[in-house]
Amino acid sequence: MILNDLRAASTSGDRNLRRTCVATASLLALVAGTPALAQTAPAPAIQPGQIAAPAAQAAPAETGVVNRILVQGNQRIDQTTVLSYLPIQPGDTIDPVILDVAIRTLTRTQLFADVQIGLQPNGDLVVRIVENPIINQVVFEGNGAISEDKLREEVTIAPRGIYTRARVQEDVGKIIELYRLSGRISATVTPKLVQLEQNRVDVVFEIDEGPETGVQAITFLGNDAFSDSELREVMITKQSRWWRLFTKNDNYDPGRLDYDREQLRKFYTNRGYYDFRIVSAVAELAPDDSAFAMTLTVDEGDRYNFGDIQVVTESDRLNADFLELLLPIRSGQLYESDKIETSVDALTFAAGSAGYAFVDINPTYRPNPETDTIDVTFNVSEGQRVYVDRINVIGNTRTIDPVIRRELMVTEGDAFNRTLLERSRNNLRALGFFKEVTVEETRGAAPDRSIVNVTVEEQPTGELSVGAGFSSVDSFVVNLGISERNFRGRGQNVVARVEWGSLRQQIDFRFTEPRFMGRDVGAGFDLFHSRYDFQEESSFDYRSTGAGLRLTYPLNGYSRLSTRYFIKDDEIIVPLGYCGANGSGSAALCEQVGASLNSSVGYTLLVDRRNDPVRATRGWTGSLRQDFAGIGGDVNYVKTEVDATVYYGLTPSWIVSVAGSAGYVSGWSGDAVRINDRFFKGGNSFRGFENAGMGPRDLATNDALGGNFYAVGSVELTLPNGLPEQYGIRTSLFADVGTLGVLDDRYTLGTNGLRDETIADDLSLRASAGVSVHWRSPMGPIRFDFSKILSEEEYDRTESFRFSTSTQF
Repeated sequence: MILNDLRAASTSGDRNLRRTCVATASLLALVAGTPALAQTAPAPAIQPGQIAAPAAQAAPAETGVVNRILVQGNQRIDQTTVLSYLPIQPGDTIDPVILDVAIRTLTRTQLFADVQIGLQPNGDLVVRIVENPIINQVVFEGNGAISEDKLREEVTIAPRGIYTRARVQEDVGKIIELYRLSGRISATVTPKLVQLEQNRVDVVFEIDEGPETGVQAITFLGNDAFSDSELREVMITKQSRWWRLFTKNDNYDPGRLDYDREQLRKFYTNRGYYDFRIVSAVAELAPDDSAFAMTLTVDEGDRYNFGDIQVVTESDRLNADFLELLLPIRSGQLYESDKIETSVDALTFAAGSAGYAFVDINPTYRPNPETDTIDVTFNVSEGQRVYVDRINVIGNTRTIDPVIRRELMVTEGDAFNRTLLERSRNNLRALGFFKEVTVEETRGAAPDRSIVNVTVEEQPTGELSVGAGFSSVDSFVVNLGISERNFRGRGQNVVARVEWGSLRQQIDFRFTEPRFMGRDVGAGFDLFHSRYDFQEESSFDYRSTGAGLRLTYPLNGYSRLSTRYFIKDDEIIVPLGYCGANGSGSAALCEQVGASLNSSVGYTLLVDRRNDPVRATRGWTGSLRQDFAGIGGDVNYVKTEVDATVYYGLTPSWIVSVAGSAGYVSGWSGDAVRINDRFFKGGNSFRGFENAGMGPRDLATNDALGGNFYAVGSVELTLPNGLPEQYGIRTSLFADVGTLGVLDDRYTLGTNGLRDETIADDLSLRASAGVSVHWRSPMGPIRFDFSKILSEEEYDRTESFRFSTSTQF
């Protein structure tokens, strides 16, 4: 094995990022040539510190006519391949210039280490080549800070590829740049070549990583409005400190420093400093090459307010006065550069809503240093009214086109309307089929035509659901289910679920067709059998078997009405003797023991005015639900529930949501409300309390009895947690408050007409607060709830921790 140094670039860190390039190489011996051969000039001996460069100068050769072409020296490359690159054919007349062009042409293919061409007296053109070797393997030695996989992604050479010095030298530069970006300025890379049989080579990159070059200090000069520590918080680059064990931003990177300069500029201009500029940014390397000291000199300038704000349009078709009302800035407010961008977006959206897809909005500034104000004029140049020429759907590998197109609120031939396109995007996101949806417009074949591109990125819509919960009394629940929200890519929802746990066993099949008979009407049916074990909470088991039909149709762009009919056979089962003459069960439970037939119709009115169906930052959503039981069967009641949630984003990452819900159920035709038709709260519906952990209770048996009325309010603040967005972890603070109670009088009064002291039903307020952590994990969403009880009754059952999870496929 022959080891030839091929030293390429290596760098050492000093103030000017010193680089030393070293290369050595050996050329394979050529077979002795015949007379009158034009060839590449012999390669000179390579001295340390030099880089060998191939010569492409042809020696003088005879002029003549080519009779035939002979290729010699080829081992791996077929003769026809060589001839296909050669710009000479038999019968051509050649001279030294043509031979030189031929040599350069073959050399540029990077297939050959050396090329010689000569014309023989008999008219034979001899092409002698030395093929570049094939790379057997690429080896990295000495790398510890950067993984081998990362290095392989960076380099261009690979096993079974063709070796050339130029590509190796290029890869050396890429590796050095990779180390520089990781803070190792003094890293050096030395490539070496190991020659093998059959014209194969191993390429070895010997890496000396050197020490990590940190940031010793970041100092600012010229800053009066903000302290050094405040400005350092704005920068991505951080000072090297021992406690920053998991950050990679505490090393010196010139590219990151450019980004930091832009961040500082945005920080100042968003606080009124229109004239802010960075005079200089200097990084000085410590004598021991261990760290840099960075000094940034700034000129803050004066603090400005907005002065005169105007919108100027080219024609009256876009009313300037109306557009000014849409601007989020007013005269006298503090100048903020981000508000300029927001204003441009608002004007662009308004023009698009009026049918002008392509407008040019150019803000001009006129600073008034004597009054510290800035006059801003938004110049709107509108094009002609635009129509949708074509709609392209891109990226749907599973979902069929009609499922996507039926959610769009514009069709081909319609006038362009940006508002309808944005609502179309929200419709697609609300389906839950796509991870990302973008709607973009491009110019069509004519000036008044636009092409709309709807690009989607599909995500898993099947789900293997698993839920588990722990309580303060060691209760444990596990749920398992399978569902598919986009069956066969047609948008159909199919749920085939089997749940088996300590509290419930359920078989459930549901099917929903969102466009029944091609119309905007959703239709579906349900089949189910379930059994719930409430022995721990209320000393009974509940069994239910039934079926249902559903219809859903929109009332307008924001509201939908759903109707349903359900028939089911319910049964309440208690332990033997529990409700007998000597049993301890209460009348609120024992009167419902046995089977009953429930036949009911109902409706749900849903209104959704959120700005985003997935991650709302503005708007609200609410629903009204009513069910009427007694259309035949043995059960008579009217059940009503309402709920609403309001969203308000303080910033894009700080979002407040306020939710409220209430419900009431009342029997009719002399019927009391059965225990399985009452409301139970706790678990996921009221954090901090177990399932059925709050509300009316039989103090003698400790059975939860449920209530005919409930009211629950919740405030939740979603806030940043400092983790990268790609981790998919979201954190929120919450506070829940509510009540549950109001049993029928027959269950709260004794036979003497006085209140039964063993039945607790007082509608007292319960409250809890805590932290919820939502993690979009690789196996599906996981939620953790940590709760602290603020208000409770002594008979309530509470829990401090609960989690639930689902796995997608």
